[in-house]
Amino acid sequence: MEFFKDKKVFVTGSGGFIGSQLSERLLELGANVTCFLRYTSSNNIGNLKHLPKDLIERAKIEYGDIRDYERIKYLIEGQEIVFHLSSSISIPYSYMGIRDVVSTNIDGTLNVLTASKEADIDKLIHTSTSEVYGSGQYFPIDEKHPLCAQSPYSASKIAADKLVESFEKSYDLPVVVVRPFNTYGPRQSARAIIPTIITQAVIREKIYLGSLHPKRDFTYVSDTVNGFLISAESSTSSGQVFNIGSGIDVSIGDLCKIILNILGLEREILSCEERIRPDNSEVSRLQADYSKAKNFLGYTPKVNLEVGIQRTIDFLEKNIFNYKADVYRF
Repeated sequence: MEFFKDKKVFVTGSGGFIGSQLSERLLELGANVTCFLRYTSSNNIGNLKHLPKDLIERAKIEYGDIRDYERIKYLIEGQEIVFHLSSSISIPYSYMGIRDVVSTNIDGTLNVLTASKEADIDKLIHTSTSEVYGSGQYFPIDEKHPLCAQSPYSASKIAADKLVESFEKSYDLPVVVVRPFNTYGPRQSARAIIPTIITQAVIREKIYLGSLHPKRDFTYVSDTVNGFLISAESSTSSGQVFNIGSGIDVSIGDLCKIILNILGLEREILSCEERIRPDNSEVSRLQADYSKAKNFLGYTPKVNLEVGIQRTIDFLEKNIFNYKADVYRF
């Protein structure tokens, strides 16, 4: 991808699971990457710590808060491409931390949009989520599917997506909305279902989960990252929304069995009340129709579930000390 060589690229949420891997790939492609992380007194770089030394030394690390417009405006000035991944992502947390989720996901997105407009950037790639669809009304789910806010988190992301749409229509801001389905892989926190299952299976005789019947479209992180990159590179992507998924849905119960089979373990699987979402908030099924991304961008997923899970297991085995399987991470 010669397109990214020497490009000035700004990545919000770069210390996160997907953001760190997107930043790593951009650096490998020769981009001049500014990695934006939320400030802490420890100057924690999050998952960027996993990058090879030669790459992290080429990255420009900047700290702040996505809700601080002046800081965002200053950092986006002079950039060519903006990848906006900064978000408060936990659905269970959104039940109790609504104002935090709303201010981060909506006000933060407004700041990035406004600063990008003022800086006259070439393109902004905004991160959505399959959760904006709610429980699917038809399958597979395409980009024309109605949006349904079944949690405060999904409501905040719908609002952010609509802000992005409005800036494209009102100000001709070149934007793309990338809508990943359930991304998984190395560096993901125990908040997510696949690391939760793996870490519990390794150290416990019983696995405690929430509802086992919901189905999700699990997409390996390198496929998701590729979706971001080709969305930025495409000359026809502006103003578009793209589903990025695998096209295959798996129930949580069956997912657990697949993981246990790969691990060669037998464990009792229990549905735990603490982890079950409110009935009307639980999204029952998500399955991506990624044909638009395939036709517009040439996107196709390349890593199947079994291969992706094995790669995730390999990472977790080397980093198990960072995970506490006996604590519910929401």
